[in-house]
Amino acid sequence: MKVILPFVILSFLFSCNPTQKEPESFIKGVYGNPSTLLNAGYRYDSLGMNAVFVRSISLNREFFDLASQQGSKVFVEFPILNGKEYLKDHPEAWPITEKGEKAEPADWFMGICPTDPGFKKYRSDQLREILQEYDVDGIFLDYVHWHAQFETNIPILPETCFCDRCTARFGKSLNKEIPGNLIADKASWILEYQDPAWRKWRADILNGWVEEMKAIIKEIRPNAKLGVFYCAWYPDDYDSALYRKLGIDPLAFSKTADVLSPMLFHKMKERSTSWVGDYVTWLGDLTNAGEKGKPQIWPIVQSHNNPGMVSPEEFRKVMLEGSKPPASGIMMFSDQSLIENPEKVKVMKELFRKEIK
Repeated sequence: MKVILPFVILSFLFSCNPTQKEPESFIKGVYGNPSTLLNAGYRYDSLGMNAVFVRSISLNREFFDLASQQGSKVFVEFPILNGKEYLKDHPEAWPITEKGEKAEPADWFMGICPTDPGFKKYRSDQLREILQEYDVDGIFLDYVHWHAQFETNIPILPETCFCDRCTARFGKSLNKEIPGNLIADKASWILEYQDPAWRKWRADILNGWVEEMKAIIKEIRPNAKLGVFYCAWYPDDYDSALYRKLGIDPLAFSKTADVLSPMLFHKMKERSTSWVGDYVTWLGDLTNAGEKGKPQIWPIVQSHNNPGMVSPEEFRKVMLEGSKPPASGIMMFSDQSLIENPEKVKVMKELFRKEIK
């Protein structure tokens, strides 16, 4: 008894330590403009939700306060390299192809040159404004990729950006001047003789964006999380386009981000529902997700009816697949698909209140 008692007392004191962190709840949310659910008469807490992922253009004080009052954390989607509006007045930021031409829009998406300093200041200022106005629970970076379109079964994957600024910066990283007088000549030399270095340099540019955005977040809202939405391809898919064309290295993102949110849109990519769970498992193994100092995984799955229709049962399956360990959160795209089909609301409510813990 004399030996056991001190151990019991110490165990009791440790268990009552007020500084000990409580385990975080599994995140259960909706992405898009979730105020449409409020306008339709729903309450987030009654739906089992504890988080909303709102586009920055839809964020306002009334919505923020209502979501907080109903027990939902507020995470804000922040569109990093979506440059369509900016390019109207800033043509110097237009991404340039290997032929020396302005890149065409990739379907509805128009990217931007990630090295343009004016654009980076523009986005940084926008982020600061949001963080100073709202005590958000996190910022989720979106469109963190070089100009391309992957939200389709036939990706659009141009080679960019070969503007004078990018080639000069790449040359500096090599400690040499890129040969050639024309952009097309410089691009040809880079792709023929420095392709591995070029791909790494492009990925490093994106990693730099993530690091700089995190620094701003932690400066203003130290407790806010940094999340990253990104294209959920395996490294070998489409001739290694995730890294080679989009410039995305999920492992590198995981070293900076608090949360990784792979965009597991099965219908858009003509994948099975089981692909969602398989990808979560793969990403967890890659990043050691959930371990101390490692990121969390909160997938975003598809309920949206484009292309084709996602049935309520199909929606249920991808929600369950996306919630498999090591995922510690789940969100669905998008709020509009719920409003259009109340059966999907029932599915989500049942999952969030009873099955997804």
